[in-house]
Parts: sequence; C-alpha cells; structure tokens
Amino acid sequence: MSYSRPAAGSGSRAGGRTVEFGRTHVVRPKGKHQVTIVWLHGLGDNGSSWSQLLETLPLTNIKWICPTAPTRPVAIFGGFPCTAWFDVGDLSEDGPDDVEGLDASAAHVANLLSTEPADIKVGVGGFSMGAATALYSATCCAQGKYGNGNPYQINLSVAVGLSGWLPCSRSLRNKIEGSHDAARRASSLPILLCHGKGDDVVQYNHGEKSAQVLSSTGFRNLTFKSYNGLGHYTVPQEMDEVCNWLTARLGLEGSRP
Repeated sequence: MSYSRPAAGSGSRAGGRTVEFGRTHVVRPKGKHQVTIVWLHGLGDNGSSWSQLLETLPLTNIKWICPTAPTRPVAIFGGFPCTAWFDVGDLSEDGPDDVEGLDASAAHVANLLSTEPADIKVGVGGFSMGAATALYSATCCAQGKYGNGNPYQINLSVAVGLSGWLPCSRSLRNKIEGSHDAARRASSLPILLCHGKGDDVVQYNHGEKSAQVLSSTGFRNLTFKSYNGLGHYTVPQEMDEVCNWLTARLGLEGSRP
C-alpha cells in the first residue's frame, strides 16, 4: 500500500542554507519487513510516480521510501526552477559538482533511513539524477563523511543506479585510497548500475565510465548491465534485473523471482 506522509516536506541544512524537500511517499512491504530502500526520482519528477511503479514489484520484504526533491533553479534549464536533488549544468560526470546540493540530498536520504529498526538492512537507489544522488550517497558511506566533512553515519547495504552518472568522480580515488577504512567499506558495498545504450539524455558512455571509475577506485562488488536500444526510461526487463539482484544480495525471503 502506498501513502503520502502528512508532512508536506522537511528541511535539511547544508552549508547554512535550508533546503525544503517535497512530499515523501512510502510503499509498505507486503510480507516480512527485511529491507528499507530510499528511491530517488529523476530531474523534474516526483516521488509519487516511482512509488506507483515500485509497488508493483514482486519484492514483498522491501519498504520503499520515495521522497520528492526540492524545487530549485537548475542551470541546465537556464535557471528555470524544477524538482532537482542538486544543481546541474551537464548530465554527466564531466559537469561542475554542486557539492552543497549533493550533501543536502544525501543527508536527507540518511535522515529518512536513520529511524529504521536496527535489524533492517537499508539501501539507496534512483533513476537519472536520482541515480547520481544514490551513487554520491554510496561514496559518502564508503568515506564515512559527506563532501563538507560532516560524518556520514548510515551503513548502506546496497546501492542501485539506473540511467545515471557518478558526481564528484574526479576526486574520488584520492578520498578512497587515502583511507584503509574507506577502501574496506567501498570493496564490500554491492552496487548495481544499469544503462540503456540508446539513452539520449544521460549518454551511455557516461554510465559506463562511472562504473569504470567506481570499480577502479575500489568498489569491487559492482555489477554493470547494459541494454541495447533502451533510451532514458526503464523497462520490465531492467526492473526484473533489479529485483533478482536485490533478492540475491539482500537474502530476501519469499520474494517471487
């Protein structure tokens, strides 16, 4: 069952700026609750659309939390405001990094997961810009801190990115290789990346390069799946891949294959 939390949004402070997030939608597990995953939508979208899709998946043991990004001016749209997890001028790992915006959204994800019971595994996933934010959260988890140096205190069990890219990729190697603990956490975090070869919004080569950067930086438990002809959207075959991967990595009970 999917429902909206009564609160219209919540604020998250990052670098002295308060960011107002939109409405959060939750899909309750239909079976025994084993895992909670925060799922992040793409640029200009909202949490409702993805909650409706995730509700149809045969993963009975997962609670899905689908927040809505803040509405903010976005450089790629000439400053026109829309829902966005961070400001972006280029949908690739080559663009300038809005670390303040990324930190605020990663902190919002961590805050949503922080109240889950101790015996529940937690993860993060997303599509397009949501995938980029999920991957940024994964790198914060490995480093044990956000880009601004504040401690990241959530122990992620999985991260999933569909049709996305890796923000802050240029500085990642030094941050991971410079810490034994970061390298250990990176090597043990399972990550699934999927990308369509026909994607004309976030080009396939950006997804492929992001996977290569993560792997070479020490994220050894990484799976990269490509799909011929797939554009900037998802298809049942891809969602089946996500379901099977999550079931295997998280040891889910009773989920239909």
